[in-house]
Amino acid sequence: MDYSSDEPRRFGDLRRDIGTITSKVLTTRLREMEELGVVAREVIPASPPQVSYSLTQLGKELKPVLDAMAQVGEKLGRKIE
Repeated sequence: MDYSSDEPRRFGDLRRDIGTITSKVLTTRLREMEELGVVAREVIPASPPQVSYSLTQLGKELKPVLDAMAQVGEKLGRKIE
């Protein structure tokens, strides 16, 4: 999930932005984060129905930690290449 934004994000947007994740894996991860209270899922009544995800207060509090982890991952990725 894009942790830099407080705006709700639709499933398709998240999948496209991540790029290297299957729908099944993204669905599983989003459900896990929802169960942990990190993200909130909202069904938007439309045809077909749409779903958006947003960070909860807990998710917003975790942003600095997640940002730091992403930076470490990028550094490690460059070392491995």
